[in-house]
Amino acid sequence: MLKRRYKDTDEFVTVLGLGCMRFPVRNVDGKEEIDKEKAQEIVDYAMQSGINYYDTAYMYHDGKSEQFMGEALAKYPRDSYNIVTKLPIWLVDKKEDMQKVFDEQLKNLRVDYFDYYLLHALGRGNFDKCLDFGAYEFLSEMKEQGKIRKLGFSFHDTPEVLQEIVDTYEWDFAQLQINYLDWEMQDAKRQYEILEENDIPCIVMEPVRGGTLASPCEKANEIFLNARPDKSIASWAIRYVTSLPNVLVVLSGMSNMEQIKDNIDTMTNFEPLTEEDREIIDQAVEAYKAKDVVPCTACRYCMDCPVGVDIPEMFRIYNKYALNNDKKSYWETYSKTDESIRAHNCIACGQCVDPCPQHIDIPSKLEMINEIIKEIDEE
Repeated sequence: MLKRRYKDTDEFVTVLGLGCMRFPVRNVDGKEEIDKEKAQEIVDYAMQSGINYYDTAYMYHDGKSEQFMGEALAKYPRDSYNIVTKLPIWLVDKKEDMQKVFDEQLKNLRVDYFDYYLLHALGRGNFDKCLDFGAYEFLSEMKEQGKIRKLGFSFHDTPEVLQEIVDTYEWDFAQLQINYLDWEMQDAKRQYEILEENDIPCIVMEPVRGGTLASPCEKANEIFLNARPDKSIASWAIRYVTSLPNVLVVLSGMSNMEQIKDNIDTMTNFEPLTEEDREIIDQAVEAYKAKDVVPCTACRYCMDCPVGVDIPEMFRIYNKYALNNDKKSYWETYSKTDESIRAHNCIACGQCVDPCPQHIDIPSKLEMINEIIKEIDEE
């Protein structure tokens, strides 16, 4: 298992980290809950394979991810894993709430300290609130008390905002959305360079873009499989970010045993990208860009919708149509969804727009989907 040293210390972390936002789920009384048996199997396999970095958050899986990870890791020695979680500043109404949330997280995860702790999803608005509430100062105090080993932040905004955050405080690490699509499409390249220039280790999230890069589109899939029929399409995305020298950990939200085994194989027998590999990825990116897809990663930060639209599900179904242009299949799949979650229910309130890390104009995209469905229905 590929490991990297944290700066010039004797601390090593596995480059592959388990993201805890996309565990397998099951339906319980009409509501999705973590399938603990299957999720525990994934965690156990990760531990047995040597993975020592586990990234969760207060809000993941409707607030149940931390509790599950506390249960799942309880049987392992504390020094055998790094536990990582985050402070959701948007849920803080007063300064005292930060201590309340922090203490609850310690209890949820059954630990006395966090190895890595982040201010969650910083952008212009959330960072301003952190400044107003003294969030960095509060977490620095927690660090002085030994309850945090390393303090960082996750980020979703422009390079200019990232530079301001980096210049305002001293950080042990930062977490960015980096993948071969967003390298240029969302200027992830410049964001990565800012961390590199400031000697801040980079944790990568969304390396496979919410699963999109496991099967970008038919043409891109052909390009990858023709080049390396012995490797999965997703492995190209994992190798892309792992080949960046300032990347410390690559997070992957592995939802089944097939995914974790494939990622472990990629990291155990790691092959850095060659120039020929980069040319192949460039070809696949061009093939993907030719499709009119919505850049949704299914993070569900946009949810819950006040009128019940399942925004990520609407985008998932639409993107499949955008990639294969099969109107019949699109109509059949869309028709099987509950009427209450469909795009036509959107009232364009805009509540979903600001939380979206991808800066998608969600109401307009839902309107587009509704119009396409109307056209198909009338044919």
